[in-house]
Amino acid sequence: MKKLLVIAALASTVLSAGAEVSSREINDGWRFRQWRSENWYPATVPGTVHTDLIANEIIDDPFFRLNERGVQWVDKEDWMYETHLTVTAGEVAAQNQELVFNGLDTYATVYLNHERILQANNMHRTWRVDVKGILKEGDNLLEVLFDSPIKVDLPKYDKYDYTFNTGPDQSQNGGIFNKTLSIFARKAGYHYGWDWGPRLVTSGIWRPIELETWSGERIGNVQFIQKDVTAKRAELSTVVEVLADEATASAEISITADGKKVASKSVSLEKGLNKVTLDYTVKNPRLWWSNGLGEPYLTKFATTLSVDGKEVETEDTRLGIRSLKLIHKPDDRGHCLYFELNGKPVFAKGACMVPMDNFLPRITTEKYLKHVLDAKDVNMNMIRIWGGGVYEDDRLYDFCDENGIMIWQDFMFACSTYPADEEFLANIRQEAIDNVRRLRNHCSIAVWCGNNECQDVYYGWGGRKRYYEEKGVEELTRKQFEDIYFVTLPEVVEEHAGGVAYRPSSPFAFRDTPSDGINGDDHYWGVWHGRDSIGHYNVKQARFFSEYGFQSFPEFESVKIYAPQERDWKYNS
Repeated sequence: MKKLLVIAALASTVLSAGAEVSSREINDGWRFRQWRSENWYPATVPGTVHTDLIANEIIDDPFFRLNERGVQWVDKEDWMYETHLTVTAGEVAAQNQELVFNGLDTYATVYLNHERILQANNMHRTWRVDVKGILKEGDNLLEVLFDSPIKVDLPKYDKYDYTFNTGPDQSQNGGIFNKTLSIFARKAGYHYGWDWGPRLVTSGIWRPIELETWSGERIGNVQFIQKDVTAKRAELSTVVEVLADEATASAEISITADGKKVASKSVSLEKGLNKVTLDYTVKNPRLWWSNGLGEPYLTKFATTLSVDGKEVETEDTRLGIRSLKLIHKPDDRGHCLYFELNGKPVFAKGACMVPMDNFLPRITTEKYLKHVLDAKDVNMNMIRIWGGGVYEDDRLYDFCDENGIMIWQDFMFACSTYPADEEFLANIRQEAIDNVRRLRNHCSIAVWCGNNECQDVYYGWGGRKRYYEEKGVEELTRKQFEDIYFVTLPEVVEEHAGGVAYRPSSPFAFRDTPSDGINGDDHYWGVWHGRDSIGHYNVKQARFFSEYGFQSFPEFESVKIYAPQERDWKYNS
């Protein structure tokens, strides 16, 4: 975590030795309105339109009884958010001034002092905008207009003379008949409804907006690559990105591990972005182990940038030193699949994780911690972050690092075929880069996976002939499918993930076939679908089950929260 001071809304720029670095969140003073209305209401940022409407008693809680049906109008409307931002003289004097939008859901136009600075179209991306010359000392007006994702994407659906095979998109519940729109938006798929959750298509500022200002030199990013790790030595590379306003010949980057210097390098910096790589060895490292195998020890690394002999900035990173490999090779039964941690095969025990709320900003640090500790306490050692949700908050990955929980990380594609033209591919490439770079120093991440079940949707669920072959677009849709999972995403992982494994899909056997339970991983839902008895869990086998389960009733005390009336308590209600 960077040693940048996060300051309150009216605080001034922080002076660091040789540089000025300031970062603060823009959380206060927000209000919102329906675009076609003049009635303003107070808003919470980060937040969502739905939670703001609930807080202002405009809609009822959609999780209570059948209220979900009564809020489907919300996603058909456009929404305006605004706040006034007081900027200090020091911030305006800084050489670099950026607004950082960590999460805009989804189609958003941003204005600063009535000047358009951003057109966003992906809730999974981070957007950095240079606002120098627009930002002014004193009062600044920041506005974010969210276009209805339904109104934006309906024309995309209507332009095709064929339809895409789409997952559990509850378009009928949303009042748009069979027009499944989820595949057109780079937005969490489960917002459009799933077989386990409601249809609540949100908009809003769901992650913080930050104002960053600095002058001189600063560390932009630090990546730790674990090239070869054993109990005797860890061969590491650290790639440090340094931003410099001017060229300088006298800079130094140094790295310590648990307080001991392990590497340093004198460099000259060019104006702009500089990438500096330090290769070094840590002898007799304390290794990171998954839950049940040993201590999940995190080594405290500090990367320091000095210019002209003065410390400019230090970035702290807690790194679990480990060798974590995905083993996938032929054997006498097909192709095995398992993980090897520090040379030891691991029997993966875990669960798939869907987002803990339709309204993501309501998930607290305490909820994330309880989630991970619950997994740990029942002896899990892996969580699969499922592809129909979101790339989770940094807090979840921190807690997994700390508690020895490995992560199977899906990219955010699920149960569908996507219309991947050039614009779409460029969008998801940057989405993937943003999230791989954000998460790549987390030792818990064991594999990046292209999607959830899209391979089986395209090749194995019987719809390819009806959806694509008979319409004469099978060649086109196959190319788009491969462009996502066999070209774009693996290229990003190869370039940015530092050696973490990649799989095109879950489940996955071979490039042009559905999963088969013999090669690679498998999903098993025969019991859930009612085809098999629950006893089949004792006999069903695969090389790696990356998903299975049975949809059960919740605890009865939970039922009473959303259905307090006795007439709702019959099991077939």
